Amino acid sequence: MGTANTKPNVVILGRDGLEKPGNLEQITEVAHVRLATTADLGEALVADGGADVLMLWDFFSAALKDNWEQAQALKWVHVCAAGVDAMLFDELRASPITITNAHGVFDGPIAEFVLGSIIAQDKQFHLSKRYQQLKHWERRDTIRTAGRSALVIGTGGIGRAVARLLRAAGLQVTGAGRTARTEDPDFGTVLRTDELAGYAGDFDNIVTIAPLTELTVRMIDAEVLSAMKPSAHLINVGRGQLVDESALIEALRDGQIAAASLDVFETEPLPVDNPLWDMENVHISAHMSGDVVGWREELARLFLANLQRYASGESLVNIVDKDAGYVRAVPARN
Repeated sequence: MGTANTKPNVVILGRDGLEKPGNLEQITEVAHVRLATTADLGEALVADGGADVLMLWDFFSAALKDNWEQAQALKWVHVCAAGVDAMLFDELRASPITITNAHGVFDGPIAEFVLGSIIAQDKQFHLSKRYQQLKHWERRDTIRTAGRSALVIGTGGIGRAVARLLRAAGLQVTGAGRTARTEDPDFGTVLRTDELAGYAGDFDNIVTIAPLTELTVRMIDAEVLSAMKPSAHLINVGRGQLVDESALIEALRDGQIAAASLDVFETEPLPVDNPLWDMENVHISAHMSGDVVGWREELARLFLANLQRYASGESLVNIVDKDAGYVRAVPARN
């Protein structure tokens, strides 16, 4: 970590068209700062004796792997996102470099997005809007959301925020994670994700917010989809690769499940020829479930607070378990 009276060297990795952190002036009071893009990251990492800290303002960048030989002075990498899968690689995992992320920033916004997606599907808001455009008056029954069941796959901070909000709205919530347990303060019961196909059929809504790891890639596959209720609604706000997209398209076409609300995809932006665009039972958003007004400012504030800790020799917060790929959240207790 840094030491008092010594300013660390910080490289902030951005990209063309991406605005600089709004608190850059405050950051430069704490550290010597170099701004870089993928094209000049290697040069920035070795300048002035080498960078101590790399801040991934362009949080989906994988450029560190390509410039690993120039990163020998690095002690800390901060990712301005919840997921760190895009930038993790074997050499980084094996190194003593500390990784932190934006754990906590997106919990509430994504929870609201999930609840909104469930209510919108239950109340058929998309159909009401279409009828409005057609000037067509048609009364119909919709689904009562309270009392329905939801499985939240992913028991980290975001998953817990989702569970708490869904339960407050009257849904019956169960969690799914690496280990099974009971009496969890947010989920009650947590089931094992490697047994997902055995219990997927018990739920009206399945929410995927797990981190992307070797264990979670395509966890929602053809077997799981075929086990789900024909009336089930899949909501993916984690990573596109958590779901076998081809199998999902088939399941939606064949009526194996009723609907999907998808904020993330295997390829982003979603290609214009992807069949999901034209499916009546699919609701698409552009990887924006956590993007609320002021989110970039919050990310910048979080990094500055951690940088101040680093410069003072204090312990960092939001340290990522590099083997697991996420911050191990402490369950909330009422």
